[in-house]
Amino acid sequence: MSDPAGRLEAALRRRFGAGARVENLDRPTVGGSNQTVLFDLVDGPARRRLVLRAETYTAPHSPFIDPAVQYRLLEVAGRHGVPVPEPLFLLDPGDGLGRGFVMGHVEGETVPQRILREPRFAKVVPRLPGDLGEILARLHAIPPAEVAFVEDTPDSRDPLAAQRDRYDGYDEPHPAIELGLRWLELHRRPAARRVLVHADFRNGNFIVNESGVAAVLDWECTHLGDPMEDLAWLCLRSWRFSRPDRPVGGFGERAQLYSAYEAAGGAPADAEAIRYWTVFGFVRWAVLSVMQGHGHVLGGRASPVYAATARNTTTIEQDLVRALQGEFD
Repeated sequence: MSDPAGRLEAALRRRFGAGARVENLDRPTVGGSNQTVLFDLVDGPARRRLVLRAETYTAPHSPFIDPAVQYRLLEVAGRHGVPVPEPLFLLDPGDGLGRGFVMGHVEGETVPQRILREPRFAKVVPRLPGDLGEILARLHAIPPAEVAFVEDTPDSRDPLAAQRDRYDGYDEPHPAIELGLRWLELHRRPAARRVLVHADFRNGNFIVNESGVAAVLDWECTHLGDPMEDLAWLCLRSWRFSRPDRPVGGFGERAQLYSAYEAAGGAPADAEAIRYWTVFGFVRWAVLSVMQGHGHVLGGRASPVYAATARNTTTIEQDLVRALQGEFD
């Protein structure tokens, strides 16, 4: 992004007036697949911390939905009580900042190891499985008609075919991924009630403060699907970090998550469906890791974060094989 402060300032002045300016611009050193820029919007005595979220990955087999769709999802989710950053405006071509949007900044922590280890979170961590179950129930209760704009995405149409197409697109053989894809095809689930699935609902994509979950981030994989997909993804071993003994993101136990989810209106947890979506989750996470390695080496996205994610592919494949053998916790 060339001269981000100047371009941002011009974009802000078009929306908020000639007196708007940018201060304290910062790019976090860790992050996912899209660019995140933090900055202060200053207008006279008023100051507000904001976030620019800009698309960086546009390959034909990208798993990410359009930023304009993500923006609409934030609007819908917020209306239904899901904690999200406030969406403020979409970028347009005249901004010269690519495709993305600006949203409000939410104070709190996203780094999993800090959430799990720092004393300031000691009281809130045991409550998180229940809080996350309630949030998922709210998300899954959103009427599908309100999010029909994600109905025609590859993952909404056939999530397994979507993973196969992406994996094949990298032309990089991984026997464990092949094994997982074959198992998933042979054990396809019967049609389930379709709900709005976040699809990356896990430790690292929540802003947590001393009161609990302040916001759910990273909506670029959201689609319509089986609600058990989100429950399974949250409990993958990959998101437990220093607490592999606590299945729900390193925070606590499955029973707490499931009971809170059901009490808030979610469907009863289906053990067989969760097993299927656990295998699917490891396949999908492995394919995403292959994508990051491809981007680091060949896709013009060289980054220590992407390289480290790619190196982690073998660990994910080990977890996949264990899941195929029936090991979950």
